[in-house]
Amino acid sequence: IVQLAPGGPVEQAIAQLTGEGSAITERITRSGGGDAVGPAQTQAIGQEGATSRYRGAQGLDPEFIKELEIRFGFDKPMHERFIQMMGNYLTFDFGDSFFRDRPVVDLVLEKMPVSISLGIWTTLLVYLISIPLGIRKALHHGSRFDVWTSGLVIVGYAIPGFLFAILLIVLFAGGSYWDLFPLRGLTSPDFDELSTWGKIKDYFWHITLPVTAMTIGSFATLTMLTKNSFLDEIHKQYVLTARAKGAGRARVVLGHALRNAMIPVVTIIALQFGYLFSGALITETIFAYPGMGKLIFDSIMGNDFNLALVALLFATLVTLIGNLLADVTYAWLDPRITYR
Repeated sequence: IVQLAPGGPVEQAIAQLTGEGSAITERITRSGGGDAVGPAQTQAIGQEGATSRYRGAQGLDPEFIKELEIRFGFDKPMHERFIQMMGNYLTFDFGDSFFRDRPVVDLVLEKMPVSISLGIWTTLLVYLISIPLGIRKALHHGSRFDVWTSGLVIVGYAIPGFLFAILLIVLFAGGSYWDLFPLRGLTSPDFDELSTWGKIKDYFWHITLPVTAMTIGSFATLTMLTKNSFLDEIHKQYVLTARAKGAGRARVVLGHALRNAMIPVVTIIALQFGYLFSGALITETIFAYPGMGKLIFDSIMGNDFNLALVALLFATLVTLIGNLLADVTYAWLDPRITYR
């Protein structure tokens, strides 16, 4: 499906050739594909008058178009390309980026720490807020605290993440009010010269605004799910029996109801595990963070097929790992669940 999109690498190479002379041919030669095509041959290409299925290829030599197809692997039918790709993936050969002249694995591993860094702190912050807040809302269901916090949660969920990110920049990053946090980047230019404690402070100073923006829109669903799940558990017969036998409130809540109430929450955690890896495109764009979300978006928009598919492959693998961890957690939370 990705390769059926218009504007593939062959078409982009043709566009660069017709617009920039021999620049693209030098890149092709430097990458190991075909002989160099000099300015004289470039001028002669248009004399053939060949028709082609590629946009902008009218007038180009068919042999040169064929060389481009061989260079990018488009000389084979689609089903053969797919089988070859799967075979390469099984041997951990992920190929190179079409337009960056680098192995796609290097590009993914270069961007991954940024998205994981944002994802880990966002996830921890969301769970540290949502689970205790959801439990307290369930224990005080219908109270003034429950009503007011529900209103705040709904308002936070209703505000788009990108809008809240822009608001944070305007207020706290030198937009119109206070200049308390940096506007972009993961670290300062002099990061390598700082002490260990200085590096820690600089790192958290830079991630404060993007993590806050990502947290606001993420904790609402988890908070309400925790509340409803916990509210359902504390009205079940086993909890009422424990209370009737004289068990304290803390023992009933933490020792009996909590583990059962966490099963639906664990499911949400597993579903969001891939999000931790793939990054948040809009947040990374607004704060100029070179993470996985921006990388995947740029590779898709630029029709860099190898890079887009490998990034998707890595994100899928991480999601599957999250599902596996969720299955293991189910059995730990509820002894009735077994996989024998």
